[in-house]
Amino acid sequence: MRRRRAIILPTRTEAERRHAIETAAEALRAGELVATPTETVYGLAANALGERAVRRICEAKGRPPNNPLIVHVDGTEMARRWAAVWPETAQRLAEAFWPGPLTLVLPKAAGIPDAVTGGGGTVGLRHPQAPLTEAIIRRCGFPLAAPSANRSSEISPTTADHVARSLGDRIRWIVDGGPCPVGIESTVLDLSVQPPRVLRPGMIGPAALAAALGQTPRAAGGPEERGRGPLRSPGLLDRHYAPRAALLVWRWREESELLERLEAAGLSPDRCALAALRLPRSIRFRRTALMPRGVAEYGRALYRTLHECDAPGIRAILVEAPPERDEWEAIWDRLRRAAAR
Repeated sequence: MRRRRAIILPTRTEAERRHAIETAAEALRAGELVATPTETVYGLAANALGERAVRRICEAKGRPPNNPLIVHVDGTEMARRWAAVWPETAQRLAEAFWPGPLTLVLPKAAGIPDAVTGGGGTVGLRHPQAPLTEAIIRRCGFPLAAPSANRSSEISPTTADHVARSLGDRIRWIVDGGPCPVGIESTVLDLSVQPPRVLRPGMIGPAALAAALGQTPRAAGGPEERGRGPLRSPGLLDRHYAPRAALLVWRWREESELLERLEAAGLSPDRCALAALRLPRSIRFRRTALMPRGVAEYGRALYRTLHECDAPGIRAILVEAPPERDEWEAIWDRLRRAAAR
């Protein structure tokens, strides 16, 4: 039997916005899944306190059950309710960066189902800078578990259309809030250890975190990040954020060097897409995209560009390596995982 396609709920007018919020809240209260926009990527939301609803997220995405989900709240009051402890460092960070793209990992409260945490004892909490999703959470009265609204390991969605193409036959409702202004997933900071540890880099970098914490957080690297024990954060699997076509991250000085690398790899430019900081004049690719040189603008464009390049007939997507500076750490993390095979 043919599955029905998801209904996209527009929010251009105030009447449409109210209808979308009420429809989404009603569906979530009934245990359904709803794709909702945040400032990072679109999330596939369910009642975070409902074990069955949360399991539906994993079924729809094809997501491993040991991969934890971030719990979205509408402020520190709700966050404190679902953390077993709320240290002073959590309060400082929330005051500095919430609402915004920062997830805090803390010991979980008893009411958080194991399906949310992948069986672990911690939970990731985030207050998104997304008025539509905030309004839906308030209307529901409960927090939302919401990983990215795409099939597991594929490119994260930054528009409602991206969600519809990936999950349109698996969910019923998509709230269209327009393009996501940040464009890559939140920074995840583990406060259940000392010193705090960055589990997943994002656009809030170590220097900003250190200024709020009064100490420099450690980078990821513990055994749980390498797969030996419960994961404490999403985005730790080796392959993630990946297009269907092979993704290659290369450097080259001259166009002749790029052409030589293509020939050595057995790739024809007319079967490849190119996303680069400078576009060649003498090589004709099937698709090209000029990438921004600023890190925030690059992050906003990254997934949109990969979606556009991952078209039928494209064998490989070539990405010109961005700068290797600290502020580009989150971009490099996404590119490395997307390129993993």
